[in-house]
Amino acid sequence: MIVIPVQTSIFHCSNTVSRAPKPIVIVGPTASGKSNLAQTVAELTQGEVLSADSMQIYRGMDIGTGKVLTHEMRVPHHGLDLVDPGQPYSAALFQEYGRSILDNAARQSTRIIVCGGTGFYIRALLDDFDFPSGEQVDNPVRDAYNQKLKEFGPKAIWDELNRVDPESAAVIHENDSKRVVRAFELLADGTSYSKQKEAFAHIPPLYPAVYFGLRVDPAVLNERIDKRVDSMVEQGLVDEVRSLLQKGFRNGLTAPQAIGYKEIVAYLDGDCSLEEAILQIKIATHRYAKRQRTWFRKDSRIHWLDANEYDETLLASQIMRHLADEEEWERGSSRL
Repeated sequence: MIVIPVQTSIFHCSNTVSRAPKPIVIVGPTASGKSNLAQTVAELTQGEVLSADSMQIYRGMDIGTGKVLTHEMRVPHHGLDLVDPGQPYSAALFQEYGRSILDNAARQSTRIIVCGGTGFYIRALLDDFDFPSGEQVDNPVRDAYNQKLKEFGPKAIWDELNRVDPESAAVIHENDSKRVVRAFELLADGTSYSKQKEAFAHIPPLYPAVYFGLRVDPAVLNERIDKRVDSMVEQGLVDEVRSLLQKGFRNGLTAPQAIGYKEIVAYLDGDCSLEEAILQIKIATHRYAKRQRTWFRKDSRIHWLDANEYDETLLASQIMRHLADEEEWERGSSRL
């Protein structure tokens, strides 16, 4: 692991760290209420929101991603509408973009509220994570194995990985083609997926930040997800998908991670009814929320807030009180 020089972060400069407000991080599964809470906390701290969501970066994918729209923004937002659907993007590119936002805000003594459900983006942004060259876009190894995937299927490329790197194959499901391809990229870069996975758990923080998570019982969350999906359809999700298809963004909308879009594409293609598409969106989102909960539970830095009975004012006050207590403790420690 190559350590990023401390001068790349203004937070580590001795003459500015005392006046640079720590980022506040608000995480949790989809439909837990992160976006609204982040805006409220940003208002209370005179801060700005940085979205850490791997789907909200796409222009025009608004309703299906639960994006905060321009007319709904009460504070400045970053991390939205960065690229067109289907355009290559990566956690490494988000890291570069997000750190420029953090460092610029620190110079102006502006607090950033990092808000999102893409755990890897958040860790790439705030922890001392250095990406091998294979993580970048336009990687020829990735292109070659994606072509093999289309020609021979996921089992064939997993079998090939198992022959050349059995340790990595052992920790990747044979149907998880994205990670299988990633493993070949890392091999070409002189490392391995299994080694990177092991090291990932021990990467130290680069930016000091205060972490909060919204905890919602699965049954309660699934009910919220179902209502949210119904609301998205009522708001015009089908028309949004139809418009994006007409603009030539089919590949982006049918990507495996494009929950809420690929199902509507199937409906518009005549492969299923609208009711079936809606049901599949709900099921896929339930599964995604479960993966998000599993990811965030591993991070011991997160201070969990009960969001079963979603009270935005109460949650914001709990965050502000925790923040005040921590800052008071730090001031006391500095005087010792």
